[in-house]
Amino acid sequence: MTRLFLLPLIPALLWFFFLIYHRIPIKQGAKGFYWIIGIGWGLAGLLSLMMILTR
Repeated sequence: MTRLFLLPLIPALLWFFFLIYHRIPIKQGAKGFYWIIGIGWGLAGLLSLMMILTR
């Protein structure tokens, strides 16, 4: 349960390497990071809530 905050880390790293590989500036790909982090934190929150409710 305590490691759910790491959930958005892997897609964000993959997005970062995708941007580097295709030589896209990080500033141009910032919107993708916002989406990844937002959805990842939302999913982590939902999973945490489900674990608390099903105890």
